[in-house]
Amino acid sequence: MHFEGVVKKMTTEYSSVVNYFIEFENSFIHLNQFLEKSFTIECIGYSCLSCSSNQEIFRQGFCKSCFFESPLAGDWIIKPELSKAHLNIADRDLEYEKKIQLQPHIVYLSNTGSVKVGITRKSQIPYRWIDQGAHEAIEIIETPNRFLAGTAEVALKKYMSDKTNWRKMLKNERDNINLTSFKEQAKTYVPSNLTHYINDKSKVLNIEFPVKKFPQKPNSVKLKKNSKFSGKLMGVKGQYLIFEDDKVINYRAHEGHIFSITINS
Repeated sequence: MHFEGVVKKMTTEYSSVVNYFIEFENSFIHLNQFLEKSFTIECIGYSCLSCSSNQEIFRQGFCKSCFFESPLAGDWIIKPELSKAHLNIADRDLEYEKKIQLQPHIVYLSNTGSVKVGITRKSQIPYRWIDQGAHEAIEIIETPNRFLAGTAEVALKKYMSDKTNWRKMLKNERDNINLTSFKEQAKTYVPSNLTHYINDKSKVLNIEFPVKKFPQKPNSVKLKKNSKFSGKLMGVKGQYLIFEDDKVINYRAHEGHIFSITINS
């Protein structure tokens, strides 16, 4: 079977075991059906997610000019505390920024092997946690906009990590922790002007990933134009494809690349 298209992050469906899909313009691959099958993946070009140019991808799926100019790549995306739409101030495109920033956001704790704090739009739960490779997560705060969530996250980052150790996550190493207890502790770090946004949700969401074998020493493979990779797919976790021999591909890191994928039965 052969598939071809522009890489965008894998789409997911929360279930007893997460369902993963690679979606191209005219086709899709339900990856769960192809575990333990041989894949050949070739990068045959680039297509910027903003302007569709064939220039080499610079970062986050964008060519260099779009990365610095497109509203889809503003600094507030990575640093929510820089959001200004609530003040009616534009960064690159106020209409777009209002659409994204001025909606409910969640500050959460997730366990990707170790506990981390993060934020996401409420509409992105539980997909954000799946994309991180978290095996459990819990909400702390719900705010009406991105700026307030970012402010809370900055305060919490003083006491806990906001980064995922991708190797630990892929190896499925897990600290023995209690997320509910961590939430109670985290609540004490929330700035006093934001404590009324703390929610009472105590449910920890558990997530199972479709993995036949976790890598012992993950070795990340990066594809560029005219480069090719072949291997047997052993699982998917976060936005990583896990192959035999400890090779892994961060699929989302290849956004804007054009992939040719062949699956052998």
